[in-house]
Amino acid sequence: WNRNGQLLQTLQGHSDSVNSVAFSPDGQTIASASYDNTVNLWNRNGQLRQTLQGHRSSVLGVAFSPNGQIIASASSDKTVKLWNRNGQLLQTLQGHSNSVWGVAFSPDGQIIASASDDNMVKLWNRNGELLQILQGHSNSVRGVAFSPDGQIIASASLDNTVKLWNPNGQLLQTLQGHSSSVNSVTFSPDGKIIASASYDNTVNLWNRNGQLLQTLQGHSSSILGVAFSPNGQTIASASDDNTVKLWNLNLDDLMVKGCAWVRDYLQNNRNVSESDKRLCDDVGTRR
Repeated sequence: WNRNGQLLQTLQGHSDSVNSVAFSPDGQTIASASYDNTVNLWNRNGQLRQTLQGHRSSVLGVAFSPNGQIIASASSDKTVKLWNRNGQLLQTLQGHSNSVWGVAFSPDGQIIASASDDNMVKLWNRNGELLQILQGHSNSVRGVAFSPDGQIIASASLDNTVKLWNPNGQLLQTLQGHSSSVNSVTFSPDGKIIASASYDNTVNLWNRNGQLLQTLQGHSSSILGVAFSPNGQTIASASDDNTVKLWNLNLDDLMVKGCAWVRDYLQNNRNVSESDKRLCDDVGTRR
């Protein structure tokens, strides 16, 4: 689709439902993950370029490495597979005890995060070596994302929360506010805002301190996926109501809301210096 809602192409070739889709960093290739056990690679004209075959069950998630040379696929066969763009299998990451739904590369492309129905996020290197296990969710983890600076990993779970972790596996924040399962999570391009998509029909926007900034309401059914535009000004949400909605963000308004919360915290914390208490003064005056 273009941003005016005009349909440009329909990519046909899978023999079962398509669960996830991703663009390569250069925008020239689209990867689609399907319940037919394959990943298809397409060009923007809708031409099928490669079919990645090797999973023994449904493929639930797909992601490109930052340099676009590696594709990671997550499957209900409990594995993540790494492929090159010619369709050659490079590695199989084995260690989850249940279906893997989400997969993401760190910004430097050296770490792969996988989110599973075994309630865990696992971090791997590109050789398939397990680096960390992020444990703390009480139900399936369906989505995972790295912040643009690589310092935070966000995980979305059917326990109705998003959790923020550092790469060493330390839990930093638990974002509570959804009334039902959270299926997808992503960071804004500047890393300051986290968007989470939920079965409660909403997208929540949070800051990195875990404060709820805004709730996007308008879908009539569960929201399964969420993504920011590259300039951070637009959010796309995909829903069981058969629609994708585009939302325009008022970033200045979000900053004002965030700074109101921060200002209150700073003013009431005895351990904060006078200079720190004035961190958001310029934002307050702009309003």
